[in-house]
Amino acid sequence: WGRLCLLLSLLLQLPGSQAKCYFQAKAPCEYEGKQFSLGESWLSTNCLLCTCLHPIGVGCCETTQHPIDFPDWCEAHYDLQTCQISVVQKANPSLPCVKSLEHEWGSASTPEP
Repeated sequence: WGRLCLLLSLLLQLPGSQAKCYFQAKAPCEYEGKQFSLGESWLSTNCLLCTCLHPIGVGCCETTQHPIDFPDWCEAHYDLQTCQISVVQKANPSLPCVKSLEHEWGSASTPEP
């Protein structure tokens, strides 16, 4: 049990500590027809890094950091194919959110990125 607790605590402390983690008690260590053993990990189709914690369940953590401070004329887009989040312009999502002459970025209390 000590090794299982250590594994679970390490899983919950992935780099980018703002990532959300989930634990599913008694969940089977199986994904897309493949069985996993204690300590083995896999990447799910919704970009969660999951680890088998048999016999107590499965722990999964997000693999991306979500942007939290960007201008209101921008929005975050999540790409499930690449498991990446990008900040783009609302008016034209094909363009990245960058500082321009017509838009202010940051304020006295918010530094520029």
